[in-house]
Amino acid sequence: MTTLRRPRALCARTVFACALAFAACAGAAPTAVQITELCKDAEDQAHCGRLIEQAQMKRLPGMAERAGDELRVTLFPTGVVTFRDSVPVSGAKTFALWDYLDRINAVVLFATDGEQTGFVLLQRTTGKQFRLPSEPTLSPDRQHLVTADFCASGCEGELAVWRVTRDDVRKTLAWKPPAPWSDANAVWKDADTLRVEYTVDGETSPRTLERRLDASGWAKR
Repeated sequence: MTTLRRPRALCARTVFACALAFAACAGAAPTAVQITELCKDAEDQAHCGRLIEQAQMKRLPGMAERAGDELRVTLFPTGVVTFRDSVPVSGAKTFALWDYLDRINAVVLFATDGEQTGFVLLQRTTGKQFRLPSEPTLSPDRQHLVTADFCASGCEGELAVWRVTRDDVRKTLAWKPPAPWSDANAVWKDADTLRVEYTVDGETSPRTLERRLDASGWAKR
């Protein structure tokens, strides 16, 4: 079974463990069971992404089409943006359809660059693209995204909040815990509060915390 790794990380995680973080995301994101089943025979992360894409194409007809190494994502009301997989000397760069956030009309792509992984958010009304370190979760009021980029090594170790507008997605808040975390999953309790399940580096049992957007300690960007 292929391990879906956190962005820029070389940490070992099972597909199922990674999928637990994905299940809370609104939209058409693949479920934990789907990821486990689809990627059980995947050769690597890029292959896993492509297998998930095949399933997502059926769930999101007309959203995108695959033509060899090209992924063509439709814009609204008209237009197409093309993402091309490539194999440079440093390692393969690939893109795969992952999710559609209908409340902000944005497509989420899973991206690989050698051993590193991340996500790309494409606004369908403008065609603008935004790189994100981990899968984004949309707030109930559609004003923010949250990403939690934590792993054993190679991640930012940061909880980040991104402001969403029609023309932009910009990081506005960032917070790092006092002790390193090896894993974390952030969801929205409400429009102003995050609920985070995390594991402190060196421990095995997860903990939880709630953090408001107006709490002290956030670094403003």
